[in-house]
Amino acid sequence: MRVYNFSAGPAMLPEEVLKRAADEMLEYGETGQSVMEMSHRSKEYQAIIDSVEAKLREVMSIPENYKVLFLQGGASSQFAMVPLNLMNGSGKADFVLTGQWASKAYQEASRYGECKVVASSKDKTFSYIPKLDPKEFTPDADYFHICLNNTIYGTKFPELPETGNVPLVADMSSCILSEPVDVSKFGLIYAGAQKNMGPAGLTVVIIREDLIGNARDITPTMFNYKTHAENGSMYNTPPTYGIYILGLVLDWVKEKGGLEAMKKINEKKAALLYNFLDGSKLFKPTVTGPERSIMNIPFVTGNDEMDAKFVSESKKAGFINIKGHRSVGGMRASIYNAMPMEGVEKLVEFMKKFEAENA
Repeated sequence: MRVYNFSAGPAMLPEEVLKRAADEMLEYGETGQSVMEMSHRSKEYQAIIDSVEAKLREVMSIPENYKVLFLQGGASSQFAMVPLNLMNGSGKADFVLTGQWASKAYQEASRYGECKVVASSKDKTFSYIPKLDPKEFTPDADYFHICLNNTIYGTKFPELPETGNVPLVADMSSCILSEPVDVSKFGLIYAGAQKNMGPAGLTVVIIREDLIGNARDITPTMFNYKTHAENGSMYNTPPTYGIYILGLVLDWVKEKGGLEAMKKINEKKAALLYNFLDGSKLFKPTVTGPERSIMNIPFVTGNDEMDAKFVSESKKAGFINIKGHRSVGGMRASIYNAMPMEGVEKLVEFMKKFEAENA
């Protein structure tokens, strides 16, 4: 029996995608082999990677002057790749600290240049997005970094900072493909695939072409965006199977009506859970207001033993990976694209029953 998997990542994949991958596991098309076994240098695999890039460009409306790179090393490798490639003018960069990953990006970049924290929400366990004062921005910064959606803390930027000529860099690991974004507002977008795009192991980078080719001399060959842009993400063996699965996920997104349709259903799922939490006597959401994420929803009872009891009973009822991150405690429901409406409806039913028995 398949459970409802509320994991923050690696997260659940659409059932249709898994079934199609299963059907094609032993033989892809008429190639006589699995995609897992294919040489990345074969014309069969070249056709797959080309089609996946074309689909991603179509689904996200990526402008022509942006390169799409399929890399490895997770979003965490980008914490170093971004400064090595971009922090090469003034040697300065601005950061908004809205959680653990934004903080790690800041710490890593600080090894390579002068990094400024323009705002932080650490004072309240990152439970809000801080107000930004443009007067605090560094006018000659090489880039301005944000984490658009904060997986652990359940917050999301309600609007993008206006950074003028300074390229905006965003970690979109936990919200990419969940709603339309205007790619042209960013200099660079990066995302680990294991939440909304596919299995762990693939990292997608979307970068404006003028930001490629200025890496520092010390940059390792594999950490230079130019290496991958010039070789069509084939400088070395790319994560071939992860790229193939991303292609299947993009087919599924298109069949569902694209990113506008994704946004509608994601908002509907989130509203269902938030509405219950806002009126609950037992459970409390940890984030309020327009900064709430529609992907990751943390909540608590205020009692550690009660939280543990809920996590244990929900697992028995078929709702798994609902325990919150240790820095927030309590619970967290990650409801990415692949989580069906039915999963959220059943979770809310279960929470109502639990509340009636325990409040």
